[in-house]
Amino acid sequence: MLYDNTVEAVFLERPNRFIAKVLLNGKTETVHVKNTGRCRELLLPHSKVVLTKSDNPERKTQYDLIAVEKAGLGLVNIDSQAPNQVMKEWLAVKFDMVKPEYRYGNSRIDFYLEKGSQKYLVEVKGCTLEEDCIGYFPDAPTLRGVKHIYELIEAQKHGYMCALDFVIQMPKVTEVRPNGRIHPEFETAFRAAVKAGVKIWFIGCCVTENAVIPDTNRIKVEF
Repeated sequence: MLYDNTVEAVFLERPNRFIAKVLLNGKTETVHVKNTGRCRELLLPHSKVVLTKSDNPERKTQYDLIAVEKAGLGLVNIDSQAPNQVMKEWLAVKFDMVKPEYRYGNSRIDFYLEKGSQKYLVEVKGCTLEEDCIGYFPDAPTLRGVKHIYELIEAQKHGYMCALDFVIQMPKVTEVRPNGRIHPEFETAFRAAVKAGVKIWFIGCCVTENAVIPDTNRIKVEF
């Protein structure tokens, strides 16, 4: 996944989950944050951040905040739309059919796939929370995430091969664990999915100011 029109800035504060104040070219600028999660361990005052400039002059905010530098780790992409785009590009060369936003049960699962005669359902989660080079998800309670896991469990019973895929939007990290401290119900659902045969995929990514690209050395996928 590639970005256009990126620029560096310095993070100042986040008045609410949708916007942030940054220092850009010596002036304070209000920007849109492309992640409604907490990101408390990332968006620290004086941190280096990466912005993309919109080509829509009618927007109230002309910039989107997409990445932040974390001390001791490197650049972390926090764009909540990036994981699905990264996966769409990666899956396109691995499967015969890739269909996003597939209706199953009472949910829209991120991807329906076909490889030969086998049908797959894959739900994608982006991971930006790291402790001691281990990723954790979620960083805020996600009822939608729990619901989708149970849909995968049900689909697995009906002949689909199902996977919960974590796109790791940062360097070094190779695995993601359920964050029961933040959302115990998600951890319960995660454990139930593993027991039911749902695969857990990890797609580690190389992150630059202009791109989020799967790192072949940090991909753990079992079809």
